Amino acid sequence: MNKTLTKLADGRELIYYDAGPGAVRDAVDARDLEPVASLAEIRRDPATGDWVTVAAHRQGRTYHPPADQCPLCPTRAGRLSEIPDAGYDVVVFENRFPSLGAELPGADADGPAAGDVLRTAAPGTGRCEVVCFTPDHHSSFADLTPERAGLVLEAWTDRTAELSALPGVRQVYCFENRGAEIGVTLAHSHGQIYALPFVTPRTAKMARQAAAHRARTGRNLFEDVLAAELAGHAEAVAAGDRSADRVVLAGEHWTAFVPFAARWPYEVHLFPNRRVADFTGLNAAERAEFPHLYLDLLGRFDRLFTEPGESTQASPTPYIAAWHQAPSPGDVPGGEDGGEDGLDEMALHLELFTIRRTAGKLKYLAGVESGMDAFVNDVSPEAAARRLREVAP
Repeated sequence: MNKTLTKLADGRELIYYDAGPGAVRDAVDARDLEPVASLAEIRRDPATGDWVTVAAHRQGRTYHPPADQCPLCPTRAGRLSEIPDAGYDVVVFENRFPSLGAELPGADADGPAAGDVLRTAAPGTGRCEVVCFTPDHHSSFADLTPERAGLVLEAWTDRTAELSALPGVRQVYCFENRGAEIGVTLAHSHGQIYALPFVTPRTAKMARQAAAHRARTGRNLFEDVLAAELAGHAEAVAAGDRSADRVVLAGEHWTAFVPFAARWPYEVHLFPNRRVADFTGLNAAERAEFPHLYLDLLGRFDRLFTEPGESTQASPTPYIAAWHQAPSPGDVPGGEDGGEDGLDEMALHLELFTIRRTAGKLKYLAGVESGMDAFVNDVSPEAAARRLREVAP
């Protein structure tokens, strides 16, 4: 991998990741841009302890531009974009409309009311980056070659290492939102990386469960979950009856399965078989196998709702691909107890899910789900796993 750092016209950092060593990246951003100003703030909900980011400055961000004005395509004659070069392999750059960024002028660590536990706030420091997987405006991640998907993995790894070392960053979150139904405002295939100043609510919840599991059993929760799925898979294969088997793909180094208590109609978790905290812990063999399994999995998602012979481009499956990584140790914003036991038990894994429940129908969050965070799944996890095995390439 060859890595080239440069600056955009407004001072934001842009990084080219090239598969080979020969690429020359000396194009200059010729746009006239004002410096990015992020006025984000994080506030703690006193009823739940969760952090909420307030980023009102993002209301003016780019929204569904026509294809000939896409800011993620390479720069062409007469069309300047976020990527100054005429082509690229993988590119990462600071978001022009970040949810997190520079400190609020005059803000302090205790927020607007020091000592007031009902109004704990802190500057929304951190960093938001965009990851462009391909220069082709009409391609998706599933269309990448294994080599290009492996390069994306290298970019995720590099950014995780660098961002987690920044002062005040607690958690690095790599993710991809795909499809207008998800809320994506740029059609060009891309993902994002958030360097967060707090531990996310879902991670904190999982960490508490992992700590409780360790106290009860002396073992790691995520290792036990994966071992149980693999044991069930082995028994099902031996018996010749996979009706209750939730494993979708089983490689030598990675396993993809539908979780026992899946929240979404089609939800798959992808784990390395050896527990690691984050991308930086993966070894060469795990990195080599990952692209093949991940591309296979994304291809299956695209075939979930298509008829035999129908193109997956006609109605591509909307999805969220969320990478969970162990947070970094650090102080809690506002100086409060974060209840962060179990963070060292966390395991790198992907949670991939779609909001489509069947062809032409979306899974909208009902009142019990949006209001109470109590999910009701329309598809049994075992049926979802069977369907994902059926749509193998």
